[in-house]
Amino acid sequence: MDLNTSIQYLKGVGPKRAHILEKLGIKTLEELLYYFPRAYEDRSRFSPLGDLQDGMLATIRVQVIKNHVRRTYKGMSMLDVLVTDHKKLFNVTYFRQDYLAKTLGPGVDVIFSGRVERYKRLQMTNPAYEILTGDEEDLLHTGRIVPIYSLTEQMNQRRLRLMIKTVLDLCADKIEENIPRGLLDKYGLMDKISAMRTIHFPEKESAIDSARKRLVFEEFLLLQIGIVSARKNQKKVEKGIVHKTEQLFKGFQKSLPFALTSAQKRVIKEIETDMKSAKPMNRLLQGDVGSGKTIVAVAACLISVDGAYQTALMVPSEILAEQHYVNLQDLLVPMGLRVGLLVGSMRKKDRDEECERIRSQEVDIVIGTHALLQEDVVFKKLGLIIIDEQHKFGVSQRMVFRQKGAMVPDTLVMTATPIPRTLALTVYGDLDISVIDELPPGRKQILTYWVGEKKREAMYGFIKKNITQGRQVYIIYPLVEESEKIDLKAVTQVFNRMQGEVFREFRLGLIHGRLSREEKENVMRSFKKHEYDVLLSTTIIEVGIDIPNATVMVIEHADRFGLAQLHQLRGRVGRGVDQSYCILVSDARSEGAKERLEAMAKTSDGFQLAEKDLVIRGPGEFFGTRQHGMPDLRIGDIVEDIRVLEQARQEAVCILKHDPDLNHQEHQGLKREMEMKFKTRLELFKS
Repeated sequence: MDLNTSIQYLKGVGPKRAHILEKLGIKTLEELLYYFPRAYEDRSRFSPLGDLQDGMLATIRVQVIKNHVRRTYKGMSMLDVLVTDHKKLFNVTYFRQDYLAKTLGPGVDVIFSGRVERYKRLQMTNPAYEILTGDEEDLLHTGRIVPIYSLTEQMNQRRLRLMIKTVLDLCADKIEENIPRGLLDKYGLMDKISAMRTIHFPEKESAIDSARKRLVFEEFLLLQIGIVSARKNQKKVEKGIVHKTEQLFKGFQKSLPFALTSAQKRVIKEIETDMKSAKPMNRLLQGDVGSGKTIVAVAACLISVDGAYQTALMVPSEILAEQHYVNLQDLLVPMGLRVGLLVGSMRKKDRDEECERIRSQEVDIVIGTHALLQEDVVFKKLGLIIIDEQHKFGVSQRMVFRQKGAMVPDTLVMTATPIPRTLALTVYGDLDISVIDELPPGRKQILTYWVGEKKREAMYGFIKKNITQGRQVYIIYPLVEESEKIDLKAVTQVFNRMQGEVFREFRLGLIHGRLSREEKENVMRSFKKHEYDVLLSTTIIEVGIDIPNATVMVIEHADRFGLAQLHQLRGRVGRGVDQSYCILVSDARSEGAKERLEAMAKTSDGFQLAEKDLVIRGPGEFFGTRQHGMPDLRIGDIVEDIRVLEQARQEAVCILKHDPDLNHQEHQGLKREMEMKFKTRLELFKS
């Protein structure tokens, strides 16, 4: 047997259990070894029943005396199990698990792990359990620090532990050391075989961290070698468009009624240098809400158009596409540029006409949603791709887009969801990174308040005061259902009540997802012209909307939004010279919701909030790892293990600098491991 052997050929597995293990992502012996514990229980020290106290977490080794199934007054089944450690009696209770009566029968030796609680008497409720059989195999499951794994139906801890122990014994000599000796010594890392044995069956608790650090370092090193290598290959192979002039932008800059910030100038210079190079630009532009990314994007558009090339700007929602379309028309049509729009809700006739304009280069800049990715959208001379809100698109979508040009077009991806630089290098490893790290002068900090229902009347008074001073207000309602049918009815009722009772002396507008494109445009245009004082919205207008006179953002049921969304919504105000406010309305009780709302009230710094969001939500959800093509991490955590990640990236760069193809003898293990584990998915980084 070797590590690539199918799991079904392991003794005691077979096709049926192999199918069960496949649900856990385990198909081979190696994948079984890399299925790491989610927790550990110290069963080297069992708590005597006489020492148990209310509230303590405990592991007890006992024998069942008897059990009894009964019904509660509400009809729920309850299994009472009376156990003893031969000195004292104790009660264990299971709700809705009366089938355990056969398993936990009289005379059975068992280990229970759980929290001790007092309900008239001390007991454990629904604890984890493990039956002891009295044979030598029990030494894996008791009397030591025991690994606890995530399970699926028809698989138990004992069976999984035994399988892993069997593979470790059978294949220890097949586990290849792939980290060079010099790096093991430099960082004080365990050898791989010891790390594998320790992570699954630690002899002492202190060794677990050492084993984990070794395996995390290996995982990050392989990932970073893959990313850095793909990036170097990309720059080496691809030939891009050489843009030679930027006269249009220089003229545009002189016409602006405001001065660019030094950060905007620096980033535009980086983009200009990229676009004049023969290598395709692949740049990520990070900038907090209101930092002026749009003007930077316009600069890139004008450099492309100046060389007689087309630009495609892709955004995640139709309302944002429409907003960009209106804004860019106002800015660029007076300069003689032709701006187009392509979104999914267009009538077929209009869409066909727009596609023909793109094909014949009768449009210089086209703004659109995913509709731009469809096969029949063909550009005559595509020179630049701009993707706004990159975290809502995947690497594979970027790849489709880039194949639409005869030559490899330049690519600029933008995000107002800031992430720490090292993490950006991991997630967007194929991109150069630019950061706009200052706001335009004169911008005031948006004052943010979290209020409960008791403060609603006071909040309405505050809103009215702002409106009478000539300001405008957003009131945002979250979507509750997948379909807007229920929400639409509810928000229409709210709108009627607001118009008829709360704000009857003011002008109210309503926007929601079931309006047509033209209707949405009309509402936003009217709000921008100050034909409405208050705009109620169920549509997430979180990015791109720029109305300087709007100074109050009210977010109803704010606990239903994530931190990134809340920060983006807040960024729709504070775009003028007047003091702006964000009011979060919620009676949230859950700890996660309270944490988000408190963070919003304390800081307006997008980078700080992004780091907080990473901690609260975890990296998988924050980055959408399934979308962007980053290989799944089996043990590393790019937030918790940030220091190890930095070390691994540093070493990956160093290794590839001296041995780009990993041909040195000491790097052969790394090369084989990287190709085997990451090759397919890292191909995405080359796009």
